[in-house]
Amino acid sequence: MKTFKPLLVALAFAASAPFAISAHAQAMDHSKMAGTNMPGMKMDGMPASMTEGEVRKIDKEAKKITLKHGDIKNLDMPGMTMVFQVKDAALLDKVKAGDKVMFTAEKADGAIVVTAIEAAK
Repeated sequence: MKTFKPLLVALAFAASAPFAISAHAQAMDHSKMAGTNMPGMKMDGMPASMTEGEVRKIDKEAKKITLKHGDIKNLDMPGMTMVFQVKDAALLDKVKAGDKVMFTAEKADGAIVVTAIEAAK
């Protein structure tokens, strides 16, 4: 009987292991799996989520904008102030320094590029 209890305990742990692994897999952060054909994930070519920011500087000639921004979730980037290239120079005509904005940024050709921007409401 004394050897039977440890055997039962071992069997109980072995039987529960698949459930623990399944629960862990469901709780994983899948946001870094973009482009993996997972339903609901951001796929290449699909629009990224909007991020809050504030325009600090605009350089129309260089097609660049300096933004103080919150976390850019689709790029797994924390909030900071940085210079971005813009996909289309016409985006820079929509905003001015000091504006609160919502924008989309994506990786393109090794750079992080603002692909959409609008004044925050």
